[in-house]
Amino acid sequence: MAGADKRKQSLYFPEDMLAEIQEEAFRQDRSLSWIVQKAWKVARKDIMKIPSVNEPPGEEDEKERQQG
Repeated sequence: MAGADKRKQSLYFPEDMLAEIQEEAFRQDRSLSWIVQKAWKVARKDIMKIPSVNEPPGEEDEKERQQG
């Protein structure tokens, strides 16, 4: 990731979730940022399947039919 944009961004997590992320970061000897970035990469495809709050019901089914 040489030359990657390194802007700072504040993210807010529930206390228990943050504690879990911190424990995992400690276990892997990695930063919180690294853990969250890897989690995003792993979960990205599943997250993209979640319909937007602006999409009418059933629209996500139509998208899947068009892609499949």
